[in-house]
Amino acid sequence: MAEKTEGKSSPFSFSFTSPNSECNLLSSPETKPVMSGKGKTIIALPTFTISSSQNACPSSEESPWRQVDWSAGRASVETIRSYAPAPDSVPAARVLLVGPVGVGKSSFINSIQSVFYGRVVNRTMVGTSLNSSVSFTKQLQSYQLYSSRERVDESMALVLSDMVGLGETNGLTLHDTLAVIKGHVPDGHTFSACCPVVSDTPGYVKEPSLAEKIHCVVFVVSGLDISSYSDTMKSTLYQLREHISALGVQQVAVLTHVDKVCAKTARDISQVYNGLLLKQAMLKVGDLLGMPLSSIVPVKNYSEELELDPHTDTLLLGALDHILQSVDLYLRDHPERGSAERAVSSASASS
Repeated sequence: MAEKTEGKSSPFSFSFTSPNSECNLLSSPETKPVMSGKGKTIIALPTFTISSSQNACPSSEESPWRQVDWSAGRASVETIRSYAPAPDSVPAARVLLVGPVGVGKSSFINSIQSVFYGRVVNRTMVGTSLNSSVSFTKQLQSYQLYSSRERVDESMALVLSDMVGLGETNGLTLHDTLAVIKGHVPDGHTFSACCPVVSDTPGYVKEPSLAEKIHCVVFVVSGLDISSYSDTMKSTLYQLREHISALGVQQVAVLTHVDKVCAKTARDISQVYNGLLLKQAMLKVGDLLGMPLSSIVPVKNYSEELELDPHTDTLLLGALDHILQSVDLYLRDHPERGSAERAVSSASASS
């Protein structure tokens, strides 16, 4: 009877380099049969030498897994600057940013405004309170973006709205969030758990027009926190997305702090689509929110810089273009019906 063939594996060998190095496969794997006594063949598995590091970015493939035209910055600025919603009844696209406390919602608004302003500016107050689970932003605050620093009287057809961050200890509720999206909540409203938005709330909009509703919701998620959200936060985000989807409102996810996730990207933001770490982080966002990868875009906000960076601008503009495409889809699927309904009501009343 023939002898059984046994397989034995040799251990993997690791060498560790400095924390700032990248993760690279240093040796090419080879599998070679080694003859031993008694006719047995031992298969020697390949031995790898790997250099590892904190925040390393293993390469996914030689070419980026998502294509970006890094030279299209100024052209994109002009295209978005001239954007106008299709319905004449809607003077500006209305976009709401939602997400946990401290993920960079306000910084995203500041960063987008900076790109069009031509220098780093801070239109919104950025920060968190002494309790990191409490949002610095307390009200619904809407910002119609300036077209440029030179055109002081011109605003873009885009409004970005910010509100209190999602967290276990603050007063934002699912009910109030949906009321904002439906267009019932006036700008400047202060949220409170003891005073939910109702029809008697000062400034409450009982019959919001299409122009007053939110046309796209942007979920902002930090790449630093994606693996540490509590079950309560995960449930809150998922429920919120389900209810927004039921309203037919388009949604996009923005992944922030990408430069903190990957050292390679921190050195060169144009490498954002060349590594596995950020792709894995984006896939985690997809799992968290139940979104396809095509609805998730990474950005780097301006937080400590004083000057603009062309590649950072390109990522921000790409995210904004993706958002505006979603706005257009919503407006196409939800034409203004208020005037037609009022006309029908008037005709019925007079007959």
